[in-house]
Amino acid sequence: MSEIASWWLGAAAVPFKATLFDKNPEANWLVAWHQDTALPMCERREAAEWGPWSEKHGVTYAHAPRRVLERIIALRLHLDDSTADNGPLRVLPGTHTLGVLSDAQVHELSLRVQPVACMVAAGGLVVMRPLIVHASSKLNDGAPRRVLHLEYATTLDVEPGFKLRVA
Repeated sequence: MSEIASWWLGAAAVPFKATLFDKNPEANWLVAWHQDTALPMCERREAAEWGPWSEKHGVTYAHAPRRVLERIIALRLHLDDSTADNGPLRVLPGTHTLGVLSDAQVHELSLRVQPVACMVAAGGLVVMRPLIVHASSKLNDGAPRRVLHLEYATTLDVEPGFKLRVA
């Protein structure tokens, strides 16, 4: 997987975060249109363009600037088929090139840009940039949708004094 991430990043890729999404009849949720701008950090530092800061399950997160987010890639390994009925990832193509957007800008794009549903067979892979505007709906058919979401950066030291926490 690191080789695939390195190809997309144009440099050696370092994994720093893994999340298992397990959408099923007992854990069924929707995700509104958004970008992934919060990164797990080793420590909190006040600096222009970083923040707001938050804590989740004992991990410090900061909303990062565009220049950092553009050096990150996510690989989504599908453990189950992703179908139109089990809440697939939907993306607004090309929006990863627009930088960090406000909620109002994301909403406006969701009304104007035709979404693409990422239907992927079990074992398939989706590669995405954190700045792409994306969403997902609840599953409708009861079939589970499990995805292993792996995030990679070109380095853990994303800027002087700012280090990603491996989570």
